[in-house]
Amino acid sequence: MSFLSIDVGSSRCKAAIFSSSGEMQALRSAAYAPHCPRPGFAELKAGTFLNVVMALAKELACIPASEAVQAVCFSSHGETVIPVSAAGQALGPAILNMDVRATREAAWTEDEFGRRQLFMLTGHTSHAMYPIPKLLWLRSHAPEIFNAASSFQSVTSFLLLQLGLPPLVDYSHASRFMAFDVNRHIWSKDLLRLVRISPQALPLPVQAGTVAGRLDSTAAAMLGVAAGTPVVVGGHDQVIGAVGLGVIEAGRAAGSLGTYECITVASDGLHLNDAALHSSLNSYPSAVPGQFVTIAYFPGGIMMQWLGNLLHGPEKGEEEYHFGDLELAAPEGPTGLLITPHLIGSCNPEFDAQARAAISGLTFDSTRSHLYKGILEGIAAELAIITECLENAGSRFSDINVFGGGIRSSLGLRLRAAFTHKQLHIMSCQESVCLGGAMLAGVAVGIHPDLKSAAQAMVREQECVPVDPLLAEQYRPQIESYRQLRSMLVHRHNQQNP
Repeated sequence: MSFLSIDVGSSRCKAAIFSSSGEMQALRSAAYAPHCPRPGFAELKAGTFLNVVMALAKELACIPASEAVQAVCFSSHGETVIPVSAAGQALGPAILNMDVRATREAAWTEDEFGRRQLFMLTGHTSHAMYPIPKLLWLRSHAPEIFNAASSFQSVTSFLLLQLGLPPLVDYSHASRFMAFDVNRHIWSKDLLRLVRISPQALPLPVQAGTVAGRLDSTAAAMLGVAAGTPVVVGGHDQVIGAVGLGVIEAGRAAGSLGTYECITVASDGLHLNDAALHSSLNSYPSAVPGQFVTIAYFPGGIMMQWLGNLLHGPEKGEEEYHFGDLELAAPEGPTGLLITPHLIGSCNPEFDAQARAAISGLTFDSTRSHLYKGILEGIAAELAIITECLENAGSRFSDINVFGGGIRSSLGLRLRAAFTHKQLHIMSCQESVCLGGAMLAGVAVGIHPDLKSAAQAMVREQECVPVDPLLAEQYRPQIESYRQLRSMLVHRHNQQNP
């Protein structure tokens, strides 16, 4: 028995077929680029998501498999929103998660509703990336689209709608709208009343792993599977990726080491306290029934993309960058460079969209390898900072199960483990979001009784990166200098932008 699991990113979609024991039988992916007509804007034709999903699913259907697909599961990135007509058609482009046009609307919402009240209700602080501010922007700047819309869908609920199924959204995805009551698992009437949006205009929230329905013959042909195949509701990629890494019990943590580095900590309760609010953490329902996650993140891998562009030119694809020679030539010990990875702003704890990267400590003798290692040191230092933010808010964990492009650097992994004082576990399957979706599908159709059993059957560890206390001690002065530089930059920016 096998499952088709699809992970729809903001710039790349992946589709994979997994067996019930966790073997990935086939994987296909495709990239797409956002349209950025103005600074702060990031859009994509909504039909692109469906077209890419269909193309990848049909490619997989052509690969001989020992077992037929028994269920399909959709997961995706959060925050993207699509205005949809009563007939189920997109009325305009998808406004992507990276779109920050609605900064004024985000500030207005927080001012009107109250920062603390908003956090205690939704588990989030206000930001232009979330759909609610984007919808307020649509109402003011594109009323012809806003007024014609019957609903506003997430990526996954839009895909379900296109396949003739109810537009459901799981609790984790609903939370990324910035209007979901994370305590009661319903849309907040108070917040939606403030922004004058009806709960009926948003997708119906359900527990991740819910069966949305079965595909009719037309929809099944679109995906190359049999008619009657059940479709399972996935969720927010960070949450589903944590499931795919085996993080399904309280006190466990997942680390996504990609363009953004994100730590997702599982818990039995929400962390809605002053420390979490001070660090602008996100705390909301998990994909595991009755559990929650708290996440913190920062832009990390984008610094490696910048370095690749600098050394090789932007015309070379990100996946073609090879830093192996720089890693081999990296200097022994701390570089003395202090590099903050804030090319596109900072996230936790201050969430400053105007923050910019800084490089301090360059000398005439600094080489490309120094710069490469300095970036890894800066990323590890930021990871240590958000780890502290999580622990100060009550999220306790000793190890981190990791996935993403960052695992390709053994040097980077050793630095992260030493700076955070956390062991890092690398899983055998790095397509953790797709695997997490397959685990949800396996539970939904009764192959596994619950996600704990699914993890035992489908998740396997490949390698453990231990904490090197000598390395941690060697870097202690540089880490302190990094914190001082970072604090100074934040303070100076706050003075310039009161």
